[in-house]
Amino acid sequence: MIGRFKTRDYGLTGPSSRLAEERGLVNADWYRPDLPREVIKDLTARRDGPAIRDTAIWLAALLAAGGAAWASWGTWWTVPCLIVYGLLYGSVNDARWHEAGHGTAFRTRWMNDALYQLSSFATLREPEIWRWSHARHHTDTIIVGRDPEIVAMRPPEMVRFLLSFLGIPHAIASARGVARHVFGIRGEAERTFIPEHAWPSIFRTARIWVVIHLAVIGTAVWTGSILPVLLVGPLPTMYGAWLAYTLGVTQHVGLAEDVLDHRLNARTIRMNPVLRFIYWNMNYHLEHHLYPMVPYHRLPDLHGIIKDDLPPIYPSTFAAWREIIGAIRIQLREDPEFYVERQLPETGVGAPSAGAVRERTPAVSGTVS
Repeated sequence: MIGRFKTRDYGLTGPSSRLAEERGLVNADWYRPDLPREVIKDLTARRDGPAIRDTAIWLAALLAAGGAAWASWGTWWTVPCLIVYGLLYGSVNDARWHEAGHGTAFRTRWMNDALYQLSSFATLREPEIWRWSHARHHTDTIIVGRDPEIVAMRPPEMVRFLLSFLGIPHAIASARGVARHVFGIRGEAERTFIPEHAWPSIFRTARIWVVIHLAVIGTAVWTGSILPVLLVGPLPTMYGAWLAYTLGVTQHVGLAEDVLDHRLNARTIRMNPVLRFIYWNMNYHLEHHLYPMVPYHRLPDLHGIIKDDLPPIYPSTFAAWREIIGAIRIQLREDPEFYVERQLPETGVGAPSAGAVRERTPAVSGTVS
């Protein structure tokens, strides 16, 4: 039954990219609550303290888990140690990569850059590639043919979707990208969002990465132990990716494509303090897209200020996933263009009459109960 559905072209160089331009969806004006300048200035002020504290806690836990895995190697205690280590390496790093990439984690630039390089390596994201990719994601969020970071197509490829909990498709794509860049080869899609001046850094970083990975493999061979590659490189990224993917899918999947209002294509979810620490408050993802220069530690404050202009907050990650699974089921069985239509407030500057939505993808929309 799935075979009769034709997937949209999600490529950055195909007809969907041209169609997005024709429809005025490229570099367009997005809806954003109108906040006083002094409020924005206060919210976007950067500080070193919160990120230094959180990074120190995370690195201490990461080193402790890795040390425990090393010390317990050869016993069953290694397994829970590696599970914790993988979570800290493959999932916690993902949120740190994201925030440092925005330059908002710390006030001090070199601290942002250092964390960004470290977390990019750990998450298998080439730093310059993903810096420009993520800039495009924020400029043309979930615009088909423009956004290189759309997680799931309509209808989704379920094998790829499920393998992503183990980070397998991402690891393969990263390996292919690094292999190209080591030899100075540029990808066709990459050319659409990466400026010319960034390429020398991309090629240099790819070559450095290969040297590091070869050194780790060499250490494993020299010591006669697989443990080094379980602690550094693609393997801990993959076996620790499940939580990052579980949380990341809730950001946009199942919501509207090709709209110019983040309230229709991003979610805000209530999470407990532990998940918020792991995720660095990206559960306030709608707020992050509205004001991407607000540091992670101020996103709860931003939510409190603009919540009356937003759709209702999801009460839990489970509630968001229940909606996502329902939407995917309908896309696979009944209507590949189905999406969840979020209800906007009836009053205030965020009311539907504000004209935030330009044009939607031709689709049958609805809600999932």
